[in-house]
Amino acid sequence: MKTIRRLDLDDARRLIAGAAIRAQQIGVPMCIAVTDESGQLIAFERMEGGKVTSTTIAIDKAFTAAAAKKATHDYGSASQPGAPAYGINSAIGGRLMVVGGGLPVLFEDEVVGGVGISSGTPAQDQDVAEAAIAHWRRQD
Repeated sequence: MKTIRRLDLDDARRLIAGAAIRAQQIGVPMCIAVTDESGQLIAFERMEGGKVTSTTIAIDKAFTAAAAKKATHDYGSASQPGAPAYGINSAIGGRLMVVGGGLPVLFEDEVVGGVGISSGTPAQDQDVAEAAIAHWRRQD
């Protein structure tokens, strides 16, 4: 028998709140997805003005970060021609994302979920994902 730690709906709501605060600060409405440790969607929000096309991208970024236990931007250079993970972005039916904005959520060095952000540039998406996790970690 194994005990598994994972995010719950309250955690997901806190991550979404942190992401929305940062997105408002930078003036970019985002699509925000939160998954459990296996990459299954817990919660999603498309902020008013978030790109419709970014819905699936945000969900897939969260999926990648949680299920692969790796930030999506880390796959960027590794997935280029000649690199060790070249072509990995076509794995799993194209769900594996290789641009910034997807981060694993860690608790005591264990991946308990993932957050995926999309609608801005990859740097903006990653910034908002980092803010979501920082907000989640705070106990205020």
